[in-house]
Order: sequence, then structure tokens, then C-alpha cells
Amino acid sequence: MKYNIRGENLEVTGAIRDYVERKISKLERYFDTPPTSDVHVNLSVYNDEQRIEVTIPMTNLLLRAEEQHIDLYAAIDLVVDKLERQIRKYKTKVNRKFRQQGSPKHVFAELEKEANIQVAEANEDDIEIVRTKRFDLKPMDSEEAVMQMDMLGHAFYVFTNALSGDTNVVYRRKDGRYGLIEPNS
Repeated sequence: MKYNIRGENLEVTGAIRDYVERKISKLERYFDTPPTSDVHVNLSVYNDEQRIEVTIPMTNLLLRAEEQHIDLYAAIDLVVDKLERQIRKYKTKVNRKFRQQGSPKHVFAELEKEANIQVAEANEDDIEIVRTKRFDLKPMDSEEAVMQMDMLGHAFYVFTNALSGDTNVVYRRKDGRYGLIEPNS
């Protein structure tokens, strides 16, 4: 893997770079062949909080995690743990698909093993949609969408961009500023 390590309000020293590369390279053990993708690491400091974002784009999978902590090295350890859980979860899903094509006896035995393992991770990994909303998207510009979002007290707002006609999302970032999500054309 190739590493792209950047620092915001922080100088990336050799020691920090070595620690990040050593920790993230441990994820290679989960793959038959090491991924050839770039690893994007963004380290930043806001007030006394150290923050790390790691993005690993791969074919059919995007691994991304971020963590905040008072200690930068602890934040790095936490973000690697998150990435490890994501990889295990993904590999479990892929392996399950392959096993389901095999014999039923083997599939049920493996599913039972997985169920026992996943009970521990179930609380944080279960995805349950508890509510569905439908609404009309009004054409507007991003500034008007931000005002609508603030008036509603939401953290994000979906709208149709009046200029492009595409569906966009504005959202409030953790630092209090705003972000815009647009589709690729």
C-alpha cells in the first residue's frame, strides 16, 4: 500500500508517519494479496482533540474510518480497530455468499458459528431502518438549502440543485461549517 499522510494544524514527523504506516499495514493480513490502492490519512488538531481520518479505496469496497482522541497515538489505534471490524464484516458477507452455493449442511454449520461470533458485534453492526420519509425535492441553490436545514434544526438537507437539476445534500460538519454532496457527472 502507498501512504498519503497529511497534517492539518500539525506537522507529520517521521515518528508519526512510521507509527501510522506500521499500524495500518497490519490490515494487509486480511487480504490474500496486499491491496495496491493508496491509503489516504488525514491527521488534524482542533483545540486539544487529535483527529485522524483514514480512507482506503479498493475495488468494490471503500474502507473509511475517523476517530478523535486527546492522544494522537490512541486515535490511530482506535481508527485501525474500526477499519479491522469493517474488513471482518465485509469478508464475512463475501464468504457467506460463497458458502451458500455449497452444501446445506456446511452452510448451516458455518452460519451457526458466525451467529455466535456476531452476537458480540451485533449491537454496533446491526442496520435497522426504523422510519421512512417521502417528500418532494424543491429546486433551490445550496445557500437556500442551508437556511432550510437550519430552520428545521436538522444536520443535513436533501434538495434539487436549481442550476444542475441534480439531487444534492448539504450537511453541518463537526467544526460548525457546512458541506455539500454532489453526484459525479
